[in-house]
Amino acid sequence: MQNIQETWQKIKNGLEDEIGEWGTVTIVVLVGLSSFGLGRLSAGEEARPVVSIRNAELSSEALPMAPGGLIVASRSGSAYHYPWCPGAAAISQGNKVWFKSEESAKRAGYVAAKNCKGLGGE
Repeated sequence: MQNIQETWQKIKNGLEDEIGEWGTVTIVVLVGLSSFGLGRLSAGEEARPVVSIRNAELSSEALPMAPGGLIVASRSGSAYHYPWCPGAAAISQGNKVWFKSEESAKRAGYVAAKNCKGLGGE
């Protein structure tokens, strides 16, 4: 029966024959790269902020409703908008014309604004 030292020597000699010098270098490089990658992954986890879910605070000030209806247009323009669309913000207060619906704006000769999502059946 062989003792432990003889068995270990056989294993060591077998690995040296199979792997060789370049195999040992390759294993050392791969272990180093793996360690570096795992370190980077764990550092990224620590850098992320903790996510917490809570109820949003309610605003104490009431938002104003559109004074004249759902649709607004300019007296000198040809397009109608929802009050929250960018084109509606460009219309001066004295130049605004209000309509109760899109149909009433269309009957007055206005067309849906192209930059206001949801108008004109989009």
